[in-house]
Amino acid sequence: MTERDTRLQPAPGETSTAAVVRELSAQIVSGKLPPGKKLDEALIGEYFGVSRTPVREALRELAVVGLVETRPHRGAFVAEVSTDKMLEKFEFMAELEGLCAGYAARRMDAAAKARLAEIHDAGLALVEQRDRAAYRAHNTLLHEAIYDGAGNDSLRDATLTIRRSVAAFRAAQFDLKERIGNSQVEHGLIVAAIDRGDADEATLLMRRHILTVMEAAEAYLREKRVIPL
Repeated sequence: MTERDTRLQPAPGETSTAAVVRELSAQIVSGKLPPGKKLDEALIGEYFGVSRTPVREALRELAVVGLVETRPHRGAFVAEVSTDKMLEKFEFMAELEGLCAGYAARRMDAAAKARLAEIHDAGLALVEQRDRAAYRAHNTLLHEAIYDGAGNDSLRDATLTIRRSVAAFRAAQFDLKERIGNSQVEHGLIVAAIDRGDADEATLLMRRHILTVMEAAEAYLREKRVIPL
């Protein structure tokens, strides 16, 4: 593990397990924890200042999304990042989120659209402040408002599941220069299409947005040499 000045600080409403998942996934995606690195529960718990229980739960969650590999009688290790699998998931997510945006354009009432616009507008200050960490949380809030606005629980659940599987890669994109500003512009076009009730345009713009996120995540991984050139 890399050196750390402070103990784990979960965000408001975030469990210790979720915070460990967030921190470990960021270190894996950035290459700070390289493929094949053994992940010792006791050492990680000491490093983050938490018990072994949230660490064990976090490693299980990371194994589900493919960032950690568990080996019988040997423990947990950082997995190799599969570029092909990551791209497949992003392509699938682009279709699901496109559907969410299209349904949201058809089904959101005036109050829900106004709330979505408020969420979007709040992102501008974060862009101006270059607050990447806060913008990541803002980004999640905006997308989940659109999932909710689709009015289809099955679609929402499927979208959240695939989103969780690439969450670390989505978060990493904002470390690229100008990405948060570009994301804010892309969000604005999507929100405007939803507000107009233009389902076809909202679907197209959201699909394009997620594919752009995919390209940004891939560029980040190449920059960090997590995947080969």
